[in-house]
Amino acid sequence: MSERIWTAALVVIGDEILSGRTQDKNVAQLASWLNVQGIRLAEVRIVPDVEAAIVEAVNTLRARNDYLFTTGGIGPTHDDITVDAIAVALGVPVVIHPEARAALDRYYASRGGLTEARLRMARVPEGAELIANRMSGAPGIRVGNLFILAGVPHITAGMLDALTGTLEGGLPVLARTVGAWVPESEIAEMLGATERAHPGVAIGSYPFFREGRVGANFVVRATEQALVDQVIDALTAGLTAAGHAPVEGGI
Repeated sequence: MSERIWTAALVVIGDEILSGRTQDKNVAQLASWLNVQGIRLAEVRIVPDVEAAIVEAVNTLRARNDYLFTTGGIGPTHDDITVDAIAVALGVPVVIHPEARAALDRYYASRGGLTEARLRMARVPEGAELIANRMSGAPGIRVGNLFILAGVPHITAGMLDALTGTLEGGLPVLARTVGAWVPESEIAEMLGATERAHPGVAIGSYPFFREGRVGANFVVRATEQALVDQVIDALTAGLTAAGHAPVEGGI
């Protein structure tokens, strides 16, 4: 009997993608992340900020895939209608999630406070769970096998990171970390080249500022230990060659 292939679909939401004003980076990002989980991205649809279009895409694609992801349209402005449209698709009301409200309260305490517009980012379809977002306070949303993510690629990346290894049907994801006292920007090219040279591997980069110095930890993830070890060796060699002492396990 052949092994079952688990599939996912993506709905990219936003007039700015369809108009060409913004180039989408989330298709490639999600496809790579899913590959590492052992799940295949089977189809992608790009839709405008129109409720009927979002509802139709969400209901069609979630019916024929194990997972559905959406990106875009969950910000604080009036045209961010993704949550409302998905609630319509699911046949549930929109509610304010208390944990989301508390997270936004904390994030905006020193940034002018939680305004009515910002509170919009705590709205979720009833019954939803939250997906952690370390970048900007506003969380992603999970309703069963449906994942509602931000449209901004680096925020999307953080949300995907929080979901790593949690999807049923994926292979167990293995990880190792190496750190160095180096600005992330200085070795961004090396990180990208190393990831491209090793299909099936994802490298997460986590910069920090500590003791008056800038550093970063790099987490290598894959479903095969040999692949993880190979990439850690490559990063260690690259950091050493660039004059940055690598620290196994991170700093």
